[in-house]
Amino acid sequence: LTVLNAGRRYLKADDLSGKVFVTSGLGGMSGAQAKAAVIAGCVGIIAEVDEAALLKRHKQGWLMEISNNLDHCIARLREARKNKIALSLGYHGNVVDLWERLVHELDTTGELLVDLGSDQTSCHNPFNGGYYPVQLSFEEGKQLLSSNPGKFRTLVQESLKRHVAAINKLADKGMFFWDYGNAFLLEAQRAGADVAKKGADKTEFRYPSYVQHIMG
Repeated sequence: LTVLNAGRRYLKADDLSGKVFVTSGLGGMSGAQAKAAVIAGCVGIIAEVDEAALLKRHKQGWLMEISNNLDHCIARLREARKNKIALSLGYHGNVVDLWERLVHELDTTGELLVDLGSDQTSCHNPFNGGYYPVQLSFEEGKQLLSSNPGKFRTLVQESLKRHVAAINKLADKGMFFWDYGNAFLLEAQRAGADVAKKGADKTEFRYPSYVQHIMG
């Protein structure tokens, strides 16, 4: 319902075939995103750093495909988008790399390859394993979290700023991004990312919340 309503409200489209939804997280509640994309008829690319979570969703049949190669992910995205095939593709990697690759595609080809975007990393708990910084692999991140949590926190905040910078570039070209109630925008703001709504109170974000603006 969230994905369908986001399409209806922000894309003015009841039919999401050929539309692309990019997000992250395949753990607990976030694991439903892959299934939701296919039910809605769109192309869903969901990033996840933890291979165990990816394999679990694939085994359950919630994820149709898995890849750790961004070139392959972009090629599959283009193919499914062109042919209006419903697809759930799990990218084994950091979502920041995926967002930045989509910016690169926009910059080099002029193509905006994503229509809808969100995030379901556990940003209510970003400094204790809920969000892994793009600068490190998953295993390196786990080791740093254990050995130097202060450094881990710094890298998370740097990663959040990169994360938002890429989203902002794509949103400026027409992608519609929303907050999925996981404190992503709040923690990004605390990290110094550009998520404030221009000309509004500093507690207002430039992107809508799924509770108030989509499900409401």
